[in-house]
Amino acid sequence: MGATEVTLQGGIHPNFDGDYYIDVTRAVKEAVPDMHVHGFTALEVTEGARRLGEDLHTYLRRLQDAGLASLPGTAAEILDDSIRAVLCPDKISTDEWLDCHAAAHEIGLRSNITIMFGSIEHTDSWARHMLRTRALQKVTGGFTEFVGLPFVHMASPIYLQKAARRGPTFRETLLMHAVARIVYRGVIDNIQLSWVKIGEAGAAQMLRAGCNDLGGTLMDENISRSAGAAHGQGMTKDRFEALVAPLGRGLAQRTTTYELVDSLRG
Repeated sequence: MGATEVTLQGGIHPNFDGDYYIDVTRAVKEAVPDMHVHGFTALEVTEGARRLGEDLHTYLRRLQDAGLASLPGTAAEILDDSIRAVLCPDKISTDEWLDCHAAAHEIGLRSNITIMFGSIEHTDSWARHMLRTRALQKVTGGFTEFVGLPFVHMASPIYLQKAARRGPTFRETLLMHAVARIVYRGVIDNIQLSWVKIGEAGAAQMLRAGCNDLGGTLMDENISRSAGAAHGQGMTKDRFEALVAPLGRGLAQRTTTYELVDSLRG
């Protein structure tokens, strides 16, 4: 079907030790040697290392030796511990998230920055998130892109408990991506939108407001869908072309780490 990347991430199973993630990575590479393995959140890496009694660098090198090629930025949510204490109290702290990605960059693994916004936080938390990650990028240069992830409220437990709002407004979503383009100027070139969360019409607007990356075509996406998003589980090249054509923008296929594969249009 043309897949170039498999993304591996999930919750923390009480019976899995850190070797489980290594075994899964190795199994993917044995089955599909050319597949790029983009895997494991900072939470999974930190917990996997802890359960084995290893430091982050040692554990990440073992994952890398098994075939891991890059890390997702998920589990970041909002990198503001006052918000994390309410939003995700069972996840790692801001410093632990940053330490994990710093360690990954130091051994040659690339990763990205995500932010889930529009639940319980305010704009000052967005600023802290961007400034902390920009500071790390200036040191390591290991982040490939920034990805804005609007909070999908419909089936979210914190919203159903009436403790969060109904996600960001469209204006806030537009501003998130536009401000990110300004904040990361000179240190991160790529600002990615999440079409699965905002839809094709919203994606076209984001491309006018600082974004240069539509993300993946995806296959059987289920994270946003499980939370209540209804923009589909996959996208075709033809639909991407139809989306960018009115904008007069070029379209290209890239690798996970932003090497050009094919110029598709323009």
